[in-house]
Amino acid sequence: MKERAKHEGHWNGAVIAQSDDTVLVEGNHHFPESALDRKYVSFSNHKTTCAWKGQASCYSLRVNGEMNPDAVWYYPDPEPEAEMVRGRVAPAMTTRGVIPA
Repeated sequence: MKERAKHEGHWNGAVIAQSDDTVLVEGNHHFPESALDRKYVSFSNHKTTCAWKGQASCYSLRVNGEMNPDAVWYYPDPEPEAEMVRGRVAPAMTTRGVIPA
């Protein structure tokens, strides 16, 4: 479901993503890739699999000298039923301490 209210993801005192164009899937806001503030992003080799969305890749966050590993995930090639998350990133709002606002 597409959301039009402004949403933000915060971690360690920084806004890591903000947009009024998110897709809400299973309680997580998937932001457009361009909404992620890349100055806080670092590469991660970690991958995980969702039964219906497919394989997710991750980014880690580095803010104010602290690292939050695998805190943002994305689906570069989602399953057909999860096409709505292609080109989007989802900060791990509950499992990695990223706070929605």
